[in-house]
Amino acid sequence: MLISLDGICVEGFKQAETPHLDKMLAEGVVSETTRVVMPSVTLPNWTSHLTGSGPEQHGVTDNGWTLDKHKLPGISKDAEGYYPSVFAVLKEKMPQIKTAFYYNWEPLFYPYNPKCLDEANCLENDAYVLNYEKAFDFMDKNRQAPALVFLYSVHTDHAGHKYKWMSPEYIRSIEEADAEIGKLLEKMRQADLYDDTHFFFLTDHGGIGRGHGGVSTHEMIVPWGIAGPGIAEGVKMEEANNTVNTAAVILSLFGVDKPDAWTGEVPETIFK
Repeated sequence: MLISLDGICVEGFKQAETPHLDKMLAEGVVSETTRVVMPSVTLPNWTSHLTGSGPEQHGVTDNGWTLDKHKLPGISKDAEGYYPSVFAVLKEKMPQIKTAFYYNWEPLFYPYNPKCLDEANCLENDAYVLNYEKAFDFMDKNRQAPALVFLYSVHTDHAGHKYKWMSPEYIRSIEEADAEIGKLLEKMRQADLYDDTHFFFLTDHGGIGRGHGGVSTHEMIVPWGIAGPGIAEGVKMEEANNTVNTAAVILSLFGVDKPDAWTGEVPETIFK
């Protein structure tokens, strides 16, 4: 399960009261020095998380990217023109796997072939709680099958744009998300789903003032975390890490080799 909040800077992550994320990550590995890809904007960076590659490979160079309108073609593509995502690779290598994509910013879905997803749901107006419920139901329904769930919210990023990064409103948005994350994790514990699940905490960029897209440390360095079976416990990651590594780690957990086009690596220090 990929618990994904948009626009979380390291300083905000540290300042916000997030007891549920803290508890989860205390059971695993957390990095406070993970670098994002350039440009430090949303669509290129989430695509990089989920394709194990930077914009120079996948071709998603800005937030205006669509399958039919882009400046740089991906170096690899399927019959429909999509760069290989973690969902596509897993569906090819593990046809029994169940995949889901829950989001509340419509362009986020554009880089992925819908054929690779068993369920997808987009909410409007920064709503996200219903998707947390849907994610749980999906995991519960598919408890006998391998599953990959991407669970995302943009509301934290929007709070930064509207009120400024590190404003009380921005910090509150992170804390509100943590409360819902806590409810989700507790439901998984009660349903006997928690112990067999790997959880990632992911974000795409930080921010400064009311924006992002530059190369300051506030924009380019973010938190990243993982917990679950076989993952080291209570470790602060010192190894160099980049968001392109996320998909490579996911494939390694499922025992699947990464595509030749991918550049992401698996940080070995995350394992016991």
